[in-house]
Amino acid sequence: MAQHNKTGAIGEGLAQQHLVKEGFVILETNYRKGRYEVDIIAYKEGLIVFAEVKTRTNMDYGDPEDFVDRRKQRAYIHMANNYVIEHNREEEVRFDIIAVAISATGHHINHIEDAFSAIGQYL
Repeated sequence: MAQHNKTGAIGEGLAQQHLVKEGFVILETNYRKGRYEVDIIAYKEGLIVFAEVKTRTNMDYGDPEDFVDRRKQRAYIHMANNYVIEHNREEEVRFDIIAVAISATGHHINHIEDAFSAIGQYL
């Protein structure tokens, strides 16, 4: 496995632990349909969160959350639509970004709730 894939897997694990600590139940990880993938789908008190996890070990090129572009946002919205229809879910949906910064001294998680919205997005 390439180093960037290992780093991503570590970040996704840390993000899952963070969500569980916040009271979420993890419904799916690496949920894939066709060419799209959602890192984490979680549930808490009538809310389904579709979370994109971005992990970095080097901040020289910007914060991890800066790398969730409009294309990625549209993909998440598309996947959320498919997921709620396929699983007959009627809960509120939210799109979060979980930015994980890993260093030699530990890690830092920046959980950005409601990071983007389906409103105004063109699919």
